[in-house]
Formats: sequence, C-alpha cells, structure tokens
Amino acid sequence: MNEFYSLHQQATPLLLANVWDAPSAKCAEQAGYQAMGTSSAALAAVLGYEDGENIPFEELLFVVKRITASSLLPLSVDIESGFSCDPLVIADHIQQLAELGVVGINIEDSRVEDSRRLCDKDEFSELLTQVCAHLTARDVQIFINVRCDVFLLGVEGAAEEACMRARSYQMAGADGLFFPCITAEQDIRKVTSSTSLPINVMAMPELPSVAKLTELGVKRISTGNFAHMAIYERLSATLTQIKTQGSCQSLFE
Repeated sequence: MNEFYSLHQQATPLLLANVWDAPSAKCAEQAGYQAMGTSSAALAAVLGYEDGENIPFEELLFVVKRITASSLLPLSVDIESGFSCDPLVIADHIQQLAELGVVGINIEDSRVEDSRRLCDKDEFSELLTQVCAHLTARDVQIFINVRCDVFLLGVEGAAEEACMRARSYQMAGADGLFFPCITAEQDIRKVTSSTSLPINVMAMPELPSVAKLTELGVKRISTGNFAHMAIYERLSATLTQIKTQGSCQSLFE
C-alpha cells in the first residue's frame, strides 16, 4: 500500500488503467501502466449484470482473484458503496480484498436504489470513520479512495459542495478523493486547493490535458469504463460487418 500511495505523490499524475478481467489487466501491464483499478460498470457488464451493486460480492471477489493472479501491477478495486450499509460488513469486504493482494479501494458517496442519489455528507463521513476504525483495529492497510459524485450527479454548486465533502472525508480517514465528471479548470483548482489529499479525475472528452491537470494539482487520472465501451462497440461493428458482407475478412483487417 505504501508503494501505491507513493504513486500519488509523483510530479505528474498517476495514470490508472481501468480493467475488468485478466486479459485487460495484462494489456495494462504490457502497455507500461504503473497501476490499475477495476471499473465496476465494466466488470459487472462482462458477467451480465447492470452497474450499481447488482453483481454478488462473491463473484466480484472471484474476478479480482483472477486479475491479481494474472498481473503484478498494483490493483485498486471499485467496491461501489461497499455492498452494505453496515460499516462492519464493508470492512469485512475490504479485508477480503486486501487478503487477495489488493492495495486500494474506491468507495462512493452515492447509492443506487430506484436511481442514484447522493448520501448525506455527515452520515457518509461517519460511516467512513467507522470503516477506517475497523480496518485499523485489524491492521488492514489499504488505500481508501473516496468517490464523490457531486459532479457526476450535476449537483447545484457542485464545486463548493465538493470542497466541503473533501474536507469532511479527509477528517474521516480517506487517503484520496475521486471526482468523476469534473472537467472545468476552475472547479479542479478549487477542489485541489481544498485538501492535501491526492485528487483523482476521470477521462472525459472535455478533460484538460495531462500537462494542465499537473499544473492544477491533480495526482491521479482514471480511464473509467470508456476502454471497455470502445472495445465492445468495435466488436459489435465487426460482427455486423461479417454478417452484412458475407465474409470474415474484417477480422483480419
């Protein structure tokens, strides 16, 4: 975990490849990435589940076990909202991942019921405090990256809300903070200035360049679910081409 933490202190941001199975993990390693993280949406999709904790945790563990057996890269696992509302159960889940060699987790401050909703800041902070206390008592060392969904959900005054949550989550024991869908330079600067924790952003069409993100103080960039989507869009197009052209030649182009 200490080695993984140090990757968040580099001069340029840690580029984290988001993977979903053993082959994608091997691709990340062969491409020279320093670390990888699971994409919850991609991992669920390859097993036929919708995102939002619909995959049984035992099946998630199985996939993670195969990934860690297939690559030497440090692995962070997206556990969504922890697969429970009980901090003891969440700590149990994190401990099981740590025992597989996982060095970090993502846990988000929103929950999916009929739709995704943002958790109360103080309630989530208290949950996080209790989870961290359970892990400390068991001497489980793992990088806790809290995903804050104010930009993803389009919350009014998202930057100000993000800064308040950043300070609260830091006090609760977070090691890093992830803000998916943040893209505006002024918002990124506000968030990185609000906390000493490393800030993680996600690849988006409007996201500034790595050079600009470095200047803004970002320490980690995730590729998200987009590689998985691109691969399966290409597969769908190729299969359609084979059928319509009456030839398998497109497989070899």
